[in-house]
Amino acid sequence: EKNRKKLFSAGDIVLRIRKPEAKDLSLLKKNAIHVSFLDPFNEKKLIDDMAKKNVSAISMEMIPRSTRAQKMDALSSQANLAGYAAVITAADDIQKIFPMMITPAGTIQPCKVFVIGAGVAGLQAIATAKRLGAKVDAFDTRPVAKNDVLSLGAKFVEVDLGETGQTSQGYAKELTKEQLNKQREVMKQYCAQADVVITTAQLFGRKAPLIVTKDMVDAMKPGSVLVDLAVESGGNVEGSVAGKTVERGGVKIIGIKNMPAKVALNASLMYSNNLFNLLDEFWNKDTKQFELKLDDDIIQGCLITHAGKIVHPAFAKK
Repeated sequence: EKNRKKLFSAGDIVLRIRKPEAKDLSLLKKNAIHVSFLDPFNEKKLIDDMAKKNVSAISMEMIPRSTRAQKMDALSSQANLAGYAAVITAADDIQKIFPMMITPAGTIQPCKVFVIGAGVAGLQAIATAKRLGAKVDAFDTRPVAKNDVLSLGAKFVEVDLGETGQTSQGYAKELTKEQLNKQREVMKQYCAQADVVITTAQLFGRKAPLIVTKDMVDAMKPGSVLVDLAVESGGNVEGSVAGKTVERGGVKIIGIKNMPAKVALNASLMYSNNLFNLLDEFWNKDTKQFELKLDDDIIQGCLITHAGKIVHPAFAKK
């Protein structure tokens, strides 16, 4: 504890995974740079406190999704691992094998996997399930996702929802109530046929959309498995519980928190590389200082507080 206090109070730059607790924030020196996931949309008080403390706070989830910033994009690197781990978790929990097998004792049909959401996590889930030999269907509200799904050998489920799209961060835009109901009607059929359903749908900075209703879970086969990767941000599945596996009508609903921690070694290596790349990008080799270039698009995207103020336009008080 003594060393912890010493490190915090002496550090010009503090790198960590999660947001700081109040006691840690009080230890930071004035003008320190703090880099971590901050959950800024839901942590208004923390942001205010960091500004009052004169801390320059960089939020890793706010790193722009651009070609130049890819190497620092911790959200994507962790989502990639979450998609993989979700499939491995489902394969371990379901009472059947994933690949088709033709044996003297008979033919075993491949496991049917339905992936909802074809972002970074969803695409990795599709790829992993295909490598294990499963028959994979996938759905995303964004038309641009179709080619990505098909390129991985999965079937893209098409639903005519009218006008849809994606945000500048690559997330699906929120659907209307009518669009959601239409989407659920089609997805209910695919859920009923699936052995494994994996949901990955997120709305950046907002609660995850409810996609799989209790009615849809009830339509699934007993013994099937549902993995909700959005459980920590509200959940895509009605009845999913963060940190627990629950059962409804013989269907397992898995709500593991921090799914990337299932592959902790790789999660740590990838996150540390993201942090290193951020530091390296803005490191002045002559002064041996991390330079907060306030006119840079990456810094503008992820810097929340600086010089005693909330500087990010999404959180600055109007």
